[in-house]
Amino acid sequence: MAWYAYCIGEKLAFPELARHRKPVPMESVLGVSGNQVFLYPASDLAVIVSEHNPAETLNQRSGVDHARVIADCFQHSTVLPFRFGTVFNDDDSLRRAIRSNQRQFLGNIDKLRGKAEMHLKVFVDDCCGREVDRHLPAESVGREYLSNLRENAARTRERQTRARAVSFQMHRQFQPLDEEVSCRLTESGKMLLDIAHLIDRKYVERYQNKFSTTSAMMRECQMQLSGPWPPYHFVHQLTRGAHAQPASTVPAQPAMPAAGPLVSIPEAIPVLA
Repeated sequence: MAWYAYCIGEKLAFPELARHRKPVPMESVLGVSGNQVFLYPASDLAVIVSEHNPAETLNQRSGVDHARVIADCFQHSTVLPFRFGTVFNDDDSLRRAIRSNQRQFLGNIDKLRGKAEMHLKVFVDDCCGREVDRHLPAESVGREYLSNLRENAARTRERQTRARAVSFQMHRQFQPLDEEVSCRLTESGKMLLDIAHLIDRKYVERYQNKFSTTSAMMRECQMQLSGPWPPYHFVHQLTRGAHAQPASTVPAQPAMPAAGPLVSIPEAIPVLA
Protein backbone atom coordinates (compact mmCIF):
# COMPACT_ATOMS: atom_id res chain seq x y z
CA MET A 1 0.00 0.00 0.00
CA ALA A 2 1.31 3.49 -0.89
CA TRP A 3 1.23 6.22 1.75
CA TYR A 4 0.84 9.94 1.09
CA ALA A 5 2.92 11.82 3.70
CA TYR A 6 1.98 15.17 5.31
CA CYS A 7 4.38 15.72 8.19
CA ILE A 8 6.33 14.22 11.08
CA GLY A 9 5.31 14.89 14.67
CA GLU A 10 6.14 13.78 18.19
CA LYS A 11 4.64 10.42 19.14
CA LEU A 12 4.01 11.56 22.73
CA ALA A 13 1.79 14.38 21.45
CA PHE A 14 -0.76 11.81 20.23
CA PRO A 15 -2.00 9.73 23.21
CA GLU A 16 -3.87 7.35 20.88
CA LEU A 17 -0.49 5.91 19.81
CA ALA A 18 0.49 4.89 23.36
CA ARG A 19 -0.91 1.37 22.99
CA HIS A 20 -0.57 0.84 19.27
CA ARG A 21 2.22 -0.20 16.95
CA LYS A 22 0.11 0.02 13.82
CA PRO A 23 -1.35 3.10 12.08
CA VAL A 24 -4.20 4.69 14.02
CA PRO A 25 -6.91 6.81 12.32
CA MET A 26 -7.09 10.48 13.31
CA GLU A 27 -10.69 11.16 14.19
CA SER A 28 -12.55 13.58 11.91
CA VAL A 29 -9.46 14.35 9.81
CA LEU A 30 -9.57 13.74 6.06
CA GLY A 31 -6.65 14.40 3.76
CA VAL A 32 -5.90 14.51 0.04
CA SER A 33 -8.76 13.14 -2.10
CA GLY A 34 -10.90 12.86 1.05
CA ASN A 35 -8.87 9.89 2.35
CA GLN A 36 -8.72 9.02 6.05
CA VAL A 37 -5.61 10.39 7.78
CA PHE A 38 -3.55 8.02 9.96
CA LEU A 39 -0.91 8.37 12.66
CA TYR A 40 1.89 6.01 11.67
CA PRO A 41 4.14 5.20 14.68
CA ALA A 42 7.89 5.18 14.02
CA SER A 43 9.90 4.86 17.25
CA ASP A 44 9.59 8.26 19.05
CA LEU A 45 8.00 9.88 16.00
CA ALA A 46 4.57 9.87 14.42
CA VAL A 47 4.28 10.16 10.64
CA ILE A 48 0.98 11.64 9.49
CA VAL A 49 -0.15 9.83 6.32
CA SER A 50 -3.15 8.73 4.28
CA GLU A 51 -3.59 5.89 1.83
CA HIS A 52 -2.71 6.86 -1.73
CA ASN A 53 -3.62 5.58 -5.17
CA PRO A 54 -0.66 6.30 -7.50
CA ALA A 55 -3.10 6.68 -10.40
CA GLU A 56 -4.71 9.72 -8.76
CA THR A 57 -3.72 13.15 -10.06
CA LEU A 58 -2.95 15.83 -7.49
CA ASN A 59 -4.37 19.30 -8.07
CA GLN A 60 -4.70 22.68 -6.37
CA ARG A 61 -7.37 21.32 -4.03
CA SER A 62 -4.93 18.60 -2.99
CA GLY A 63 -2.42 21.29 -2.01
CA VAL A 64 -5.02 22.98 0.20
CA ASP A 65 -5.86 19.64 1.83
CA HIS A 66 -2.14 18.96 2.38
CA ALA A 67 -1.65 22.27 4.20
CA ARG A 68 -4.87 21.85 6.22
CA VAL A 69 -3.78 18.46 7.63
CA ILE A 70 -0.39 19.89 8.63
CA ALA A 71 -2.08 22.87 10.32
CA ASP A 72 -4.39 20.51 12.24
CA CYS A 73 -1.43 18.42 13.48
CA PHE A 74 0.38 21.62 14.46
CA GLN A 75 -2.33 22.19 17.07
CA HIS A 76 -1.10 19.06 18.88
CA SER A 77 2.62 18.78 18.17
CA THR A 78 5.74 20.36 16.75
CA VAL A 79 5.72 19.25 13.11
CA LEU A 80 8.21 18.83 10.28
CA PRO A 81 6.18 19.17 7.06
CA PHE A 82 6.82 17.05 4.00
CA ARG A 83 6.80 18.71 0.62
CA PHE A 84 3.48 18.53 -1.23
CA GLY A 85 3.21 15.34 -3.28
CA THR A 86 5.53 13.12 -1.19
CA VAL A 87 4.56 9.44 -1.36
CA PHE A 88 6.08 6.26 0.09
CA ASN A 89 5.58 3.11 -1.99
CA ASP A 90 4.91 0.84 1.00
CA ASP A 91 5.38 0.36 4.74
CA ASP A 92 8.99 -0.79 4.38
CA SER A 93 10.12 2.30 2.47
CA LEU A 94 8.38 4.58 4.98
CA ARG A 95 9.93 2.88 8.02
CA ARG A 96 13.38 2.72 6.41
CA ALA A 97 13.36 6.39 5.46
CA ILE A 98 12.24 7.56 8.91
CA ARG A 99 14.67 5.26 10.72
CA SER A 100 17.68 6.42 8.68
CA ASN A 101 16.87 10.10 9.38
CA GLN A 102 15.51 9.73 12.91
CA ARG A 103 18.33 11.51 14.73
CA GLN A 104 18.07 14.57 12.50
CA PHE A 105 14.27 14.67 12.75
CA LEU A 106 14.36 14.49 16.56
CA GLY A 107 17.01 17.22 16.67
CA ASN A 108 14.96 19.49 14.42
CA ILE A 109 11.83 18.93 16.51
CA ASP A 110 13.78 19.88 19.64
CA LYS A 111 14.96 23.12 17.98
CA LEU A 112 11.46 24.07 16.83
CA ARG A 113 9.45 22.90 19.85
CA GLY A 114 7.07 25.57 21.13
CA LYS A 115 7.74 27.86 18.16
CA ALA A 116 5.59 29.13 15.31
CA GLU A 117 6.03 31.08 12.10
CA MET A 118 4.39 34.44 11.43
CA HIS A 119 4.27 35.60 7.84
CA LEU A 120 4.52 39.30 6.93
CA LYS A 121 4.02 40.80 3.50
CA VAL A 122 5.25 44.38 3.27
CA PHE A 123 4.49 46.40 0.12
CA VAL A 124 6.81 49.37 -0.42
CA ASP A 125 6.76 51.97 -3.20
CA ASP A 126 9.62 51.35 -5.60
CA CYS A 127 12.31 53.90 -4.74
CA CYS A 128 13.18 54.03 -8.46
CA GLY A 129 9.69 55.13 -9.40
CA ARG A 130 7.84 53.61 -12.32
CA GLU A 131 11.02 53.35 -14.36
CA VAL A 132 11.34 49.83 -15.75
CA ASP A 133 14.67 48.06 -16.09
CA ARG A 134 15.54 47.69 -19.75
CA HIS A 135 17.15 44.57 -21.09
CA LEU A 136 18.94 45.17 -24.36
CA PRO A 137 20.27 42.20 -26.36
CA ALA A 138 23.95 41.51 -25.78
CA GLU A 139 24.75 41.98 -29.44
CA SER A 140 23.79 45.65 -29.23
CA VAL A 141 27.13 46.36 -27.52
CA GLY A 142 28.00 50.00 -27.46
CA ARG A 143 27.50 53.16 -25.48
CA GLU A 144 23.74 52.63 -25.08
CA TYR A 145 24.17 49.04 -23.94
CA LEU A 146 26.84 49.92 -21.33
CA SER A 147 24.84 52.89 -20.12
CA ASN A 148 21.78 50.66 -19.72
CA LEU A 149 23.81 48.17 -17.64
CA ARG A 150 24.99 50.95 -15.32
CA GLU A 151 21.46 52.35 -14.90
CA ASN A 152 19.98 48.94 -14.13
CA ALA A 153 22.76 48.18 -11.63
CA ALA A 154 22.20 51.53 -9.90
CA ARG A 155 18.46 50.90 -9.61
CA THR A 156 19.12 47.41 -8.23
CA ARG A 157 21.44 48.84 -5.57
CA GLU A 158 18.85 51.46 -4.58
CA ARG A 159 16.15 48.81 -4.24
CA GLN A 160 18.42 46.55 -2.21
CA THR A 161 19.28 49.42 0.12
CA ARG A 162 15.60 50.29 0.57
CA ALA A 163 14.64 46.64 1.13
CA ARG A 164 17.39 46.17 3.71
CA ALA A 165 16.27 49.31 5.57
CA VAL A 166 12.65 48.14 5.76
CA SER A 167 13.74 44.62 6.72
CA PHE A 168 15.88 46.07 9.53
CA GLN A 169 12.90 48.09 10.78
CA MET A 170 10.75 44.94 10.82
CA HIS A 171 13.43 43.05 12.71
CA ARG A 172 13.82 45.83 15.27
CA GLN A 173 10.07 46.11 15.80
CA PHE A 174 9.26 42.40 16.08
CA GLN A 175 12.57 40.97 17.40
CA PRO A 176 11.98 37.42 16.12
CA LEU A 177 14.01 34.40 17.16
CA ASP A 178 14.92 33.91 13.51
CA GLU A 179 13.80 35.28 10.17
CA GLU A 180 13.89 34.66 6.44
CA VAL A 181 13.34 37.53 4.00
CA SER A 182 12.88 37.71 0.24
CA CYS A 183 12.12 40.70 -1.98
CA ARG A 184 10.68 41.09 -5.48
CA LEU A 185 9.02 43.66 -7.71
CA THR A 186 5.29 43.31 -8.29
CA GLU A 187 3.40 44.06 -11.50
CA SER A 188 1.86 47.08 -9.77
CA GLY A 189 5.31 48.64 -9.45
CA LYS A 190 5.80 48.04 -5.73
CA MET A 191 8.50 46.11 -3.92
CA LEU A 192 7.17 43.15 -1.94
CA LEU A 193 9.12 41.99 1.11
CA ASP A 194 8.10 38.48 2.06
CA ILE A 195 9.15 38.01 5.69
CA ALA A 196 8.92 34.86 7.81
CA HIS A 197 9.49 35.36 11.54
CA LEU A 198 10.07 32.52 14.00
CA ILE A 199 8.59 33.29 17.42
CA ASP A 200 7.56 31.54 20.65
CA ARG A 201 3.97 30.37 20.26
CA LYS A 202 3.08 31.86 23.66
CA TYR A 203 3.84 35.32 22.26
CA VAL A 204 1.52 35.18 19.22
CA GLU A 205 -0.94 37.68 20.69
CA ARG A 206 1.90 40.05 21.59
CA TYR A 207 3.20 39.77 18.02
CA GLN A 208 -0.26 40.53 16.59
CA ASN A 209 -0.55 43.62 18.80
CA LYS A 210 2.89 44.75 17.67
CA PHE A 211 1.77 44.32 14.06
CA SER A 212 -1.21 46.63 14.65
CA THR A 213 0.95 49.41 16.10
CA THR A 214 3.69 48.97 13.47
CA SER A 215 1.31 49.04 10.50
CA ALA A 216 -0.28 52.22 11.88
CA MET A 217 3.15 53.81 12.38
CA MET A 218 4.64 52.86 8.98
CA ARG A 219 1.99 54.42 6.78
CA GLU A 220 4.29 54.49 3.76
CA CYS A 221 4.04 50.67 3.69
CA GLN A 222 1.12 48.32 3.21
CA MET A 223 1.40 45.33 5.53
CA GLN A 224 -0.38 41.98 5.66
CA LEU A 225 -0.06 39.40 8.43
CA SER A 226 -0.91 35.71 8.54
CA GLY A 227 -0.18 32.94 11.03
CA PRO A 228 0.66 31.34 13.29
CA TRP A 229 1.81 28.65 10.86
CA PRO A 230 3.95 25.57 11.32
CA PRO A 231 7.60 26.75 10.99
CA TYR A 232 7.82 25.93 7.26
CA HIS A 233 10.73 28.21 6.40
CA PHE A 234 12.75 27.19 9.42
CA VAL A 235 12.41 23.47 8.77
CA HIS A 236 13.90 24.40 5.41
CA GLN A 237 16.79 26.22 7.08
CA LEU A 238 17.58 23.24 9.32
CA THR A 239 17.53 20.69 6.49
CA ARG A 240 19.54 23.02 4.28
CA GLY A 241 22.16 23.46 7.02
CA ALA A 242 22.40 19.72 7.53
CA HIS A 243 22.74 19.18 3.79
CA ALA A 244 25.99 21.14 3.82
CA GLN A 245 27.39 18.02 5.49
CA PRO A 246 26.71 14.41 4.40
CA ALA A 247 23.01 14.00 5.07
CA SER A 248 20.05 12.17 3.64
CA THR A 249 17.45 14.95 3.64
CA VAL A 250 17.06 17.38 0.78
CA PRO A 251 15.57 20.87 1.13
CA ALA A 252 12.39 21.39 -0.80
CA GLN A 253 11.01 24.57 -2.33
CA PRO A 254 8.83 27.03 -0.40
CA ALA A 255 5.13 26.30 -0.40
CA MET A 256 3.31 28.30 2.22
CA PRO A 257 -0.25 27.24 2.90
CA ALA A 258 -0.77 26.79 -0.26
CA ALA A 259 2.21 25.34 1.22
CA GLY A 260 6.16 25.94 2.87
CA PRO A 261 9.70 24.73 2.69
CA LEU A 262 9.54 21.15 3.71
CA VAL A 263 11.28 17.91 4.56
CA SER A 264 12.09 15.60 1.68
CA ILE A 265 13.52 12.10 1.83
CA PRO A 266 15.22 10.34 -1.10
CA GLU A 267 13.15 7.18 -0.65
CA ALA A 268 9.94 9.17 -0.85
CA ILE A 269 8.54 9.80 -4.30
CA PRO A 270 7.40 13.31 -5.25
CA VAL A 271 4.19 12.90 -7.25
CA LEU A 272 3.96 15.16 -10.27
CA ALA A 273 0.45 16.38 -11.01
